[in-house]
Order: sequence, then structure tokens, then C-alpha cells
Amino acid sequence: MSVSNRDFQRVAVLGLGKIGHLAAELLQDSGFDVLGIDSRDIDAPFSTIKTDLSDDGAIRQALSDQQAVLSCLPYQLNIGVSTIAHELGLHYFDLTEDVPTTKHIRKLAETSKGIMAPQCGLAPGFVGIVAADLASKFDKVRSIRMRVGALPQNPTGLLGYAFNWSPEGVVNEYLNDCEVIEEGVLKTVSAMEWIEQVYIDGVQLEAFTTSGGLGTMCETYLGVIENLDYKTMRYPGHVKLMNFFFHELLMRENRQEAGRILTHAKPPVDEDVVYVHVAAEGTINGQMSRREFVRSFYPLTINGRQRTAIAWTTCASVVAVIEMVRQGALPASGFLKQEEIPLTPYLAMRTGDYFRKGHIGKTHNH
Repeated sequence: MSVSNRDFQRVAVLGLGKIGHLAAELLQDSGFDVLGIDSRDIDAPFSTIKTDLSDDGAIRQALSDQQAVLSCLPYQLNIGVSTIAHELGLHYFDLTEDVPTTKHIRKLAETSKGIMAPQCGLAPGFVGIVAADLASKFDKVRSIRMRVGALPQNPTGLLGYAFNWSPEGVVNEYLNDCEVIEEGVLKTVSAMEWIEQVYIDGVQLEAFTTSGGLGTMCETYLGVIENLDYKTMRYPGHVKLMNFFFHELLMRENRQEAGRILTHAKPPVDEDVVYVHVAAEGTINGQMSRREFVRSFYPLTINGRQRTAIAWTTCASVVAVIEMVRQGALPASGFLKQEEIPLTPYLAMRTGDYFRKGHIGKTHNH
């Protein structure tokens, strides 16, 4: 079975944690027929089934009558899910920042009947769409700098952090090598390096290299842009302590235990903020210029419940892409790079519009 955009209606969401549950709600709000799939019984305003998410056969059976799948599972399960989606001819979307997973999906996309779209979250994802839009304003681009921080609004302790995102994902991006373009050369640099200060709304932050946030942008812009990099933002002092934890205490040798310790010490909070700072520099009509997209996104009330900033920004990112595929504004098959998605129609989607609403003040109703 292959999916045409005209009749694209049925979407399965795998993994109904905070992110998956909200993504399924937003898809339903946008008129999709949603099936939520989890390893637990879930009470939800959309159809759900319980199945073993570690069993490829069970997943294949659950997806047999679907047209698309959005995986909100831990990144290490996405190779199996994407392979099944490819076999069934489904559209495939995920939120991974894991580079090997994306390379696997890209290979599948060479023969896919549906679109294969990994990396549809906040970073990689939304920030790549924004960066490409900024870059398009220039005749020649000198640099693109992308900075994202998902943080507690009211930090405590020396780390100034709370694990509102997957600990596996955070540990992964703190330890894996990072691609950059520097002076026109594609390079690999260590994570938690290249530390700089950034100020947003008067708040001092530190930014440092982390893996995965650029998605496929180095490949797209090599030979076009002289300097391209992605960094995570945290409150000052965080990166020094994380380097001590992972490298001096050798916790990098046991990533799973490192994630458990950190989550136990810094559990999630409801009052969070997502800082986004994307800047491009280059020439327009021979004059050097700089364009910026700087936002502070706060929790939103959606369907009567307050959602964390990291949850709704991540979910809105991917659901807006799925809406665009249904509308025919994106290809119906092959591999989708985030930087190929046009920003203006993306923000015009029902779900993309949340990015206009969520940065006005600290808590908003919608």
C-alpha cells in the first residue's frame, strides 16, 4: 500500500508519554484519524491500543491499516519502526536527534512509497526550518548559528536544570561528536565545547556544542556557507559541571546509569521555558547584514491542560509537518530534510500557529 496526499487521514502515534499524547491530541485537533499505541493502557480522547513496543511483529500488525506513523519512542527503537513503515509503504515521522538512526532512515527513503521524515522535533526540526528561511534572505551567507535551550523558568542548584526531555536523548547529545562547518570545511568537534555567552530577554545563558541539532544541514550547506554550527543553551556553570560528571567521573562509560542519576537529581518541572536564538549573517546587495529569530516560548494551555514549553514546541513542530504533507505542500515520498520545509506555510498550518502564540507572555490560554 502507498499513500497519496489526497486521502492521507490515518496516523498512528507510537509511545504515549507526554510528547506522544500531546502530538496525538494535536493531530486529532487537525482532523486526522489517530490511533495511539503504547505498552500500557492509556486513557485518551483518541483511539488507543496496548501492544508490545519492543516486538516488531506486534508493531507491524498494529500499523497494518494505517497510512502514517509518528514515532515518539526512544531513539534506539526508531530503526525498527522506520523499517516496518517502509515495508508497509507508510509515511514515517519521528523526533530523533540520533545521527545513525537518521542515516538508516535515509537509506530506506531511496525506495520508500511514503515520505520518510525523521528529525521533526524542535532541534533538529523547527530551528532548521527557521535557519533556512533566514539564510534565504541573503545573496551570500557567511554564517548560520543555531542555539536552543529547554530550561526550568526558576532554576535551582548548581546545574540549573530539569530533565523535561528524554534523559537518553540529553546524554546522547552531550557525549556524541558534533558536525560543524568552519571556514568552509566540514569538521567533527567534541560535544560540550566552543562555550559562549548568549543573552535572551536579559537572561544570561551559556551555549556549547551538542550533537544532532543540525540534522542534515551540514550536507545541504557545505560549499554554500562558510560557518554553520548548533549549540545547546543552559544557565551559566552547567557545562563545566557536566564535563566533570561525564569525563572526570567517567560517567560517559555508563550512559544509562548517567541518565538515571541525572533524572533522579533533577526531575521534570511544569514551569519551563524554551529559548531559541537563530542568527544568519551575510551580504544583501553587497552590504553585510545580520538577521535573527529570537524567541522565549512558555507553557500553553491546550485542550484545558497546561503543557510544558518543550512538549508543545516539539509536538507542534512535527504535527505542522504532517499537516503540510496532507495538504500537498511537501513531497509524498522520499527523504525530507527539515531545511527544505518553507517557514511561512509551515507557520500557517493550524498547529504551526502555536509558535506565534506561545512567546507573548509567560502563560497563555488557547
